[in-house]
Amino acid sequence: MADTDGLRDRVRGLIPAKPGAQREFATAIGLDETKLSKSLKGTRRFSPHELVRVAEHSGVTVNWLLNGSDDAVTVTAVPARSASSTQDGPQPETRRRILETAWELIAERGYHHVRIADIAKACGQSTASIHYHFPTKKAVLTEALRRNVKLAFDRQVAELHTIDNARDRLLRLVELQLPTDGLLHDEWSVWLQVWNESALNPEMRELYWDSYDRWFHTIAMTIRRGQEQGVFAERDPDAITTQLSALVDGLGIQVLTGKPGSSVDAMREHLKDFIDRTIAGKGL
Repeated sequence: MADTDGLRDRVRGLIPAKPGAQREFATAIGLDETKLSKSLKGTRRFSPHELVRVAEHSGVTVNWLLNGSDDAVTVTAVPARSASSTQDGPQPETRRRILETAWELIAERGYHHVRIADIAKACGQSTASIHYHFPTKKAVLTEALRRNVKLAFDRQVAELHTIDNARDRLLRLVELQLPTDGLLHDEWSVWLQVWNESALNPEMRELYWDSYDRWFHTIAMTIRRGQEQGVFAERDPDAITTQLSALVDGLGIQVLTGKPGSSVDAMREHLKDFIDRTIAGKGL
Protein backbone atom coordinates (compact mmCIF):
# COMPACT_ATOMS: atom_id res chain seq x y z
CA MET A 1 0.00 0.00 0.00
CA ALA A 2 1.33 3.44 -0.90
CA ASP A 3 2.39 5.97 1.74
CA THR A 4 -0.49 8.45 1.59
CA ASP A 5 1.35 11.08 3.65
CA GLY A 6 4.30 10.78 1.30
CA LEU A 7 1.99 11.07 -1.71
CA ARG A 8 0.53 14.33 -0.42
CA ASP A 9 3.98 15.70 0.39
CA ARG A 10 5.25 14.84 -3.09
CA VAL A 11 2.26 16.47 -4.80
CA ARG A 12 2.70 19.60 -2.64
CA GLY A 13 6.34 19.70 -3.70
CA LEU A 14 5.28 19.86 -7.35
CA ILE A 15 3.28 23.05 -6.80
CA PRO A 16 5.37 26.23 -7.07
CA ALA A 17 5.57 28.36 -3.94
CA LYS A 18 3.87 31.46 -5.30
CA PRO A 19 0.46 33.12 -5.00
CA GLY A 20 -2.23 31.39 -7.06
CA ALA A 21 -0.03 28.40 -7.86
CA GLN A 22 -2.40 25.85 -6.31
CA ARG A 23 -5.31 27.20 -8.37
CA GLU A 24 -3.19 27.07 -11.55
CA PHE A 25 -2.08 23.54 -10.73
CA ALA A 26 -5.69 22.41 -10.16
CA THR A 27 -6.74 23.92 -13.49
CA ALA A 28 -3.85 22.28 -15.32
CA ILE A 29 -4.81 18.79 -14.07
CA GLY A 30 -8.55 19.37 -14.61
CA LEU A 31 -9.45 19.29 -10.91
CA ASP A 32 -11.55 21.66 -8.85
CA GLU A 33 -9.29 23.66 -6.51
CA THR A 34 -11.40 22.73 -3.48
CA LYS A 35 -11.01 19.02 -4.27
CA LEU A 36 -7.27 19.45 -4.71
CA SER A 37 -7.07 21.21 -1.35
CA LYS A 38 -8.99 18.39 0.35
CA SER A 39 -6.74 15.79 -1.27
CA LEU A 40 -3.64 17.62 -0.05
CA LYS A 41 -5.09 17.77 3.48
CA GLY A 42 -5.95 14.06 3.49
CA THR A 43 -9.73 14.42 3.72
CA ARG A 44 -10.14 13.19 0.14
CA ARG A 45 -8.25 10.64 -1.97
CA PHE A 46 -6.78 11.40 -5.37
CA SER A 47 -8.58 9.29 -7.98
CA PRO A 48 -6.51 7.14 -10.38
CA HIS A 49 -7.30 9.56 -13.22
CA GLU A 50 -6.13 12.52 -11.12
CA LEU A 51 -2.88 10.78 -10.24
CA VAL A 52 -2.20 10.21 -13.93
CA ARG A 53 -2.93 13.85 -14.73
CA VAL A 54 -0.67 15.07 -11.91
CA ALA A 55 2.12 12.81 -13.15
CA GLU A 56 1.83 13.86 -16.77
CA HIS A 57 1.56 17.57 -16.04
CA SER A 58 4.54 17.47 -13.69
CA GLY A 59 6.79 15.19 -15.72
CA VAL A 60 6.94 12.47 -13.06
CA THR A 61 5.52 8.94 -12.83
CA VAL A 62 2.62 7.72 -10.72
CA ASN A 63 5.07 5.24 -9.21
CA TRP A 64 7.16 8.15 -7.94
CA LEU A 65 4.06 9.89 -6.58
CA LEU A 66 2.92 6.80 -4.69
CA ASN A 67 6.23 5.21 -3.71
CA GLY A 68 8.89 7.89 -3.96
CA SER A 69 10.87 6.29 -6.79
CA ASP A 70 10.37 5.71 -10.51
CA ASP A 71 11.91 2.26 -10.08
CA ALA A 72 10.12 1.22 -6.89
CA VAL A 73 8.71 -2.31 -6.86
CA THR A 74 5.01 -1.93 -7.56
CA VAL A 75 2.01 -3.83 -8.92
CA THR A 76 3.17 -3.63 -12.52
CA ALA A 77 6.50 -4.03 -14.31
CA VAL A 78 8.51 -0.82 -14.67
CA PRO A 79 9.23 0.36 -18.25
CA ALA A 80 12.75 0.06 -19.59
CA ARG A 81 14.52 3.41 -19.73
CA SER A 82 14.63 3.18 -23.53
CA ALA A 83 10.83 2.87 -23.64
CA SER A 84 9.99 5.85 -21.44
CA SER A 85 9.95 9.50 -22.40
CA THR A 86 13.30 11.16 -22.93
CA GLN A 87 11.90 14.45 -21.64
CA ASP A 88 12.58 14.92 -17.90
CA GLY A 89 10.50 17.29 -15.80
CA PRO A 90 7.37 19.18 -16.84
CA GLN A 91 6.86 19.23 -20.59
CA PRO A 92 6.09 22.50 -22.36
CA GLU A 93 2.39 22.69 -23.15
CA THR A 94 3.09 23.04 -26.88
CA ARG A 95 5.20 19.88 -26.95
CA ARG A 96 2.58 17.89 -25.03
CA ARG A 97 -0.16 19.13 -27.37
CA ILE A 98 1.88 18.16 -30.44
CA LEU A 99 2.27 14.60 -29.14
CA GLU A 100 -1.41 14.29 -28.21
CA THR A 101 -2.51 15.60 -31.61
CA ALA A 102 -0.08 13.41 -33.56
CA TRP A 103 -1.32 10.36 -31.66
CA GLU A 104 -4.97 11.18 -32.40
CA LEU A 105 -4.32 11.84 -36.09
CA ILE A 106 -2.26 8.66 -36.56
CA ALA A 107 -4.97 6.64 -34.81
CA GLU A 108 -7.66 8.15 -37.06
CA ARG A 109 -5.89 8.38 -40.43
CA GLY A 110 -2.87 6.07 -40.29
CA TYR A 111 0.80 6.96 -39.90
CA HIS A 112 1.51 7.21 -43.62
CA HIS A 113 -1.43 9.57 -44.19
CA VAL A 114 -0.41 12.13 -41.58
CA ARG A 115 2.00 14.93 -42.47
CA ILE A 116 3.82 17.40 -40.25
CA ALA A 117 1.61 20.07 -41.85
CA ASP A 118 -1.49 18.15 -40.69
CA ILE A 119 -0.21 18.02 -37.11
CA ALA A 120 0.64 21.73 -37.22
CA LYS A 121 -2.81 22.67 -38.52
CA ALA A 122 -4.62 20.55 -35.92
CA CYS A 123 -2.46 22.07 -33.15
CA GLY A 124 -2.86 25.61 -34.38
CA GLN A 125 0.92 25.80 -34.77
CA SER A 126 3.33 26.43 -37.62
CA THR A 127 5.32 23.60 -39.18
CA ALA A 128 8.44 25.40 -37.90
CA SER A 129 7.09 25.03 -34.35
CA ILE A 130 6.63 21.29 -34.86
CA HIS A 131 10.16 20.95 -36.25
CA TYR A 132 11.54 22.94 -33.31
CA HIS A 133 10.44 20.14 -30.99
CA PHE A 134 10.74 17.21 -33.43
CA PRO A 135 13.00 17.26 -36.50
CA THR A 136 11.07 14.55 -38.39
CA LYS A 137 7.70 12.82 -38.43
CA LYS A 138 9.41 9.65 -37.27
CA ALA A 139 10.70 11.55 -34.23
CA VAL A 140 7.14 12.65 -33.43
CA LEU A 141 5.88 9.06 -33.66
CA THR A 142 8.75 7.66 -31.59
CA GLU A 143 8.25 10.15 -28.78
CA ALA A 144 4.46 9.75 -28.94
CA LEU A 145 4.98 6.01 -28.44
CA ARG A 146 7.31 6.61 -25.49
CA ARG A 147 4.72 8.94 -23.99
CA ASN A 148 2.05 6.29 -24.44
CA VAL A 149 4.19 3.65 -22.71
CA LYS A 150 4.58 6.00 -19.73
CA LEU A 151 0.85 6.82 -19.65
CA ALA A 152 -0.06 3.12 -19.76
CA PHE A 153 2.35 2.45 -16.88
CA ASP A 154 0.92 5.38 -14.93
CA ARG A 155 -2.67 4.22 -15.49
CA GLN A 156 -1.89 0.69 -14.40
CA VAL A 157 -0.09 1.73 -11.21
CA ALA A 158 -2.82 4.25 -10.34
CA GLU A 159 -5.63 1.75 -10.95
CA LEU A 160 -4.06 -1.39 -9.50
CA HIS A 161 -2.07 -0.28 -6.44
CA THR A 162 -5.08 -0.61 -4.09
CA ILE A 163 -6.15 -4.05 -5.41
CA ASP A 164 -4.51 -6.80 -3.38
CA ASN A 165 -6.40 -9.83 -4.69
CA ALA A 166 -4.49 -11.04 -7.78
CA ARG A 167 -7.59 -12.29 -9.61
CA ASP A 168 -9.31 -8.91 -9.21
CA ARG A 169 -6.08 -7.18 -10.20
CA LEU A 170 -5.71 -9.29 -13.35
CA LEU A 171 -9.32 -8.66 -14.34
CA ARG A 172 -8.78 -4.92 -13.91
CA LEU A 173 -5.53 -5.10 -15.86
CA VAL A 174 -7.35 -6.80 -18.71
CA GLU A 175 -10.08 -4.16 -18.54
CA LEU A 176 -7.43 -1.49 -19.06
CA GLN A 177 -6.43 -3.26 -22.31
CA LEU A 178 -9.87 -3.45 -23.90
CA PRO A 179 -10.23 -1.32 -27.07
CA THR A 180 -13.15 0.70 -25.73
CA ASP A 181 -14.16 3.88 -27.54
CA GLY A 182 -11.84 6.82 -27.07
CA LEU A 183 -8.34 6.65 -25.63
CA LEU A 184 -7.91 2.87 -25.56
CA HIS A 185 -9.32 2.41 -29.07
CA ASP A 186 -6.83 5.00 -30.32
CA GLU A 187 -4.01 3.21 -28.54
CA TRP A 188 -4.91 -0.07 -30.23
CA SER A 189 -5.10 1.64 -33.62
CA VAL A 190 -1.64 3.16 -33.28
CA TRP A 191 -0.02 0.01 -31.88
CA LEU A 192 -1.46 -2.09 -34.72
CA GLN A 193 0.36 0.26 -37.08
CA VAL A 194 3.52 -0.06 -34.98
CA TRP A 195 3.30 -3.86 -35.31
CA ASN A 196 3.18 -3.47 -39.07
CA GLU A 197 6.02 -0.94 -39.14
CA SER A 198 8.10 -3.18 -36.86
CA ALA A 199 7.67 -6.11 -39.22
CA LEU A 200 8.97 -3.99 -42.10
CA ASN A 201 11.43 -1.72 -40.29
CA PRO A 202 13.81 -3.31 -37.74
CA GLU A 203 14.60 0.15 -36.28
CA MET A 204 11.09 0.26 -34.81
CA ARG A 205 11.36 -3.08 -33.03
CA GLU A 206 13.32 -2.11 -29.91
CA LEU A 207 10.71 0.33 -28.62
CA TYR A 208 7.89 -2.08 -29.43
CA TRP A 209 9.53 -5.01 -27.67
CA ASP A 210 10.42 -2.87 -24.63
CA SER A 211 6.73 -2.02 -24.33
CA TYR A 212 5.55 -5.56 -24.93
CA ASP A 213 8.04 -7.02 -22.46
CA ARG A 214 6.69 -4.71 -19.75
CA TRP A 215 3.12 -5.85 -20.49
CA PHE A 216 4.22 -9.50 -20.49
CA HIS A 217 6.07 -9.21 -17.18
CA THR A 218 3.15 -7.36 -15.61
CA ILE A 219 0.81 -10.24 -16.41
CA ALA A 220 3.37 -12.83 -15.26
CA MET A 221 4.03 -11.12 -11.93
CA THR A 222 0.28 -10.84 -11.32
CA ILE A 223 -0.15 -14.56 -12.01
CA ARG A 224 2.73 -15.40 -9.66
CA ARG A 225 1.12 -13.25 -7.00
CA GLY A 226 -2.15 -15.11 -7.49
CA GLN A 227 -0.38 -18.44 -7.11
CA GLU A 228 1.16 -17.21 -3.84
CA GLN A 229 -2.31 -16.19 -2.66
CA GLY A 230 -3.81 -19.52 -3.72
CA VAL A 231 -6.31 -17.97 -6.15
CA PHE A 232 -4.52 -19.22 -9.30
CA ALA A 233 -3.56 -22.77 -10.25
CA GLU A 234 0.09 -23.84 -10.02
CA ARG A 235 1.09 -23.74 -13.68
CA ASP A 236 4.03 -22.18 -15.53
CA PRO A 237 3.36 -18.41 -15.25
CA ASP A 238 5.31 -17.56 -18.42
CA ALA A 239 3.45 -20.15 -20.50
CA ILE A 240 0.08 -18.93 -19.21
CA THR A 241 1.12 -15.32 -19.82
CA THR A 242 2.02 -16.16 -23.43
CA GLN A 243 -1.44 -17.67 -23.94
CA LEU A 244 -3.30 -14.79 -22.29
CA SER A 245 -1.35 -12.06 -24.10
CA ALA A 246 -1.87 -13.82 -27.45
CA LEU A 247 -5.59 -14.07 -26.71
CA VAL A 248 -5.74 -10.35 -25.86
CA ASP A 249 -3.92 -9.48 -29.10
CA GLY A 250 -6.06 -11.72 -31.29
CA LEU A 251 -9.39 -10.65 -29.83
CA GLY A 252 -8.36 -6.99 -29.92
CA ILE A 253 -7.49 -7.22 -33.61
CA GLN A 254 -10.86 -8.81 -34.31
CA VAL A 255 -12.65 -5.94 -32.56
CA LEU A 256 -10.64 -3.24 -34.30
CA THR A 257 -11.06 -4.78 -37.74
CA GLY A 258 -14.81 -5.24 -37.26
CA LYS A 259 -14.92 -9.02 -37.49
CA PRO A 260 -18.61 -10.05 -37.50
CA GLY A 261 -19.68 -11.12 -34.03
CA SER A 262 -16.73 -9.47 -32.30
CA SER A 263 -17.21 -6.73 -29.70
CA VAL A 264 -15.55 -5.32 -26.62
CA ASP A 265 -18.17 -7.03 -24.45
CA ALA A 266 -17.52 -10.39 -26.09
CA MET A 267 -13.77 -9.88 -25.75
CA ARG A 268 -14.18 -9.16 -22.05
CA GLU A 269 -16.21 -12.34 -21.53
CA HIS A 270 -13.72 -14.51 -23.45
CA LEU A 271 -10.84 -13.18 -21.36
CA LYS A 272 -12.71 -13.56 -18.07
CA ASP A 273 -13.56 -17.14 -19.02
CA PHE A 274 -9.90 -17.87 -19.82
CA ILE A 275 -8.77 -16.38 -16.50
CA ASP A 276 -11.32 -18.40 -14.53
CA ARG A 277 -10.93 -21.69 -16.38
CA THR A 278 -7.24 -21.76 -17.25
CA ILE A 279 -5.47 -19.41 -14.84
CA ALA A 280 -7.64 -19.91 -11.74
CA GLY A 281 -8.01 -23.56 -12.67
CA LYS A 282 -11.79 -23.76 -12.41
CA GLY A 283 -11.97 -25.66 -15.68
CA LEU A 284 -9.34 -28.24 -14.75
